[in-house]
Amino acid sequence: MYVKELKLSNFRNYDNLSIQFDNGINILYGDNAQGKTNILEAIYFCGTTKSHKGSKEKEIIKINEKESHIKMILDRDNVSHKIDMHLRRNKKKGVAINGIPIKKTSELFGIINIVFFSPEDLNLIKNGPAERRKFIDFELCQLDKVYLHNLTNYNKTIVQRNNLLKQISFNKNLLDTLCIWDNQLIKYGTAIIQRREHFINQLNEIVFNIHSKLSGGKENLILKYEPSVSIKDFADKLKVVRDKELKTQVTAIGPHRDDMIFLNGDIDLRKFGSQGQQRTCALSVKLAEIELVKKVINNKPVLLLDDVLSELDSNRQNYLLDSIDGIQTILTCTGLDEFVNSRIEFNKIYHVVNGTVKEIVS
Repeated sequence: MYVKELKLSNFRNYDNLSIQFDNGINILYGDNAQGKTNILEAIYFCGTTKSHKGSKEKEIIKINEKESHIKMILDRDNVSHKIDMHLRRNKKKGVAINGIPIKKTSELFGIINIVFFSPEDLNLIKNGPAERRKFIDFELCQLDKVYLHNLTNYNKTIVQRNNLLKQISFNKNLLDTLCIWDNQLIKYGTAIIQRREHFINQLNEIVFNIHSKLSGGKENLILKYEPSVSIKDFADKLKVVRDKELKTQVTAIGPHRDDMIFLNGDIDLRKFGSQGQQRTCALSVKLAEIELVKKVINNKPVLLLDDVLSELDSNRQNYLLDSIDGIQTILTCTGLDEFVNSRIEFNKIYHVVNGTVKEIVS
């Protein structure tokens, strides 16, 4: 699969933009704060309905404008698909697939699979558990609509349950209704834990060899899922933490508090790994993510690289570039000097300057 064309209107710093991509490697280069990352964000948003930055929709619309449009044409198995998004400051966004409006944004998942890799991802290991849950959830939501359904319902349950915990402090009679939300929490939480465990097992089958090559055979990386509660103890643990939850008015256990461990032998790289080890580990995980997506969907994802190469040494740069052979890649960088000695051939090069994009023809 690959993105053929992207059109933007009043998106971030773009008034109007129309850009065609090659199905190989595309470079967007220019100084910082010119709009390179905004193009990647638009592709990501069009494929997932969310900003990779976590930005709100009204922040994406160009300043002083009331609405924004994103249009993307992509090819999947030689079939063309068109995704249209209409963002409005004070209204719900509109999404259409091939000209037909959709009621649920979840209908969009599965049309395009995107792997986004930014410098922030190199901090996946040393950052907090929320970053690692986000990594797991994003990929699983693209690959598994059942998981997306369970996660959506679980998050709704958390909101409702937390609201009830607050209401109980004013009305003790509501305590008897808490079991209803406990059952929902266990139902969807159990399904999420099982699927996450399977996902981590799948990654482990791939990441071990990748990391061994990146580390020169010096390290053996194993990923381990770390749920805040086991499935068999879920119901009992909810009873144990009941008093604590009534005091804090927050759900204390469940998949929303899970984490992932990165082990080199017995060493937890989150706590005891050097910065170099942590960055190599994060790169291994992202490369394994690409391979897993290819395996699961029997197709190649679209890879978005946001100024990642400048953060890697030449060895890791070459390994990454060698790994993306045959995958449509759209990458940003500040200059072309870093590719002088690269073995990779680039299919299209664009220069981005203050919201304008010009193709460089060699």
